[in-house]
Amino acid sequence: MNRNLMIREAIESGESIEFLLEKGVALPDAKPAGRMITDTDTGSFVYLLDDGDQFLHIHFTEETWPLMAKSLQRGTDPHLTDGSSRMCLDRFTDELDMLVFNIEGNDNYGDGFSAAVEAAFHEILGA
Repeated sequence: MNRNLMIREAIESGESIEFLLEKGVALPDAKPAGRMITDTDTGSFVYLLDDGDQFLHIHFTEETWPLMAKSLQRGTDPHLTDGSSRMCLDRFTDELDMLVFNIEGNDNYGDGFSAAVEAAFHEILGA
């Protein structure tokens, strides 16, 4: 199984936000780890799933950041779906909030990534 799954699409349905796995990719048999990191090489936030042996990396590309920001504003954890099954991404908003505020003005993440995060999450950072 691919240990790196890319999320490029999200949908909002009422109060629910769902991030969609790419077509043909089934929801992994893993549990939300409740942890998020960044991958500045791919310019993405990475939510971790634990399959018991190792972590699967769910990459949230820049196209999904507006709905990630909305999830933060609402304070509700979004879901990951393959179209037929879904799982709640536990502690997603807590982890994202911590990362966004840590990235702001922090050159350790690289100028390009920091600037993109600051632009995408400006409403959160300015609140």
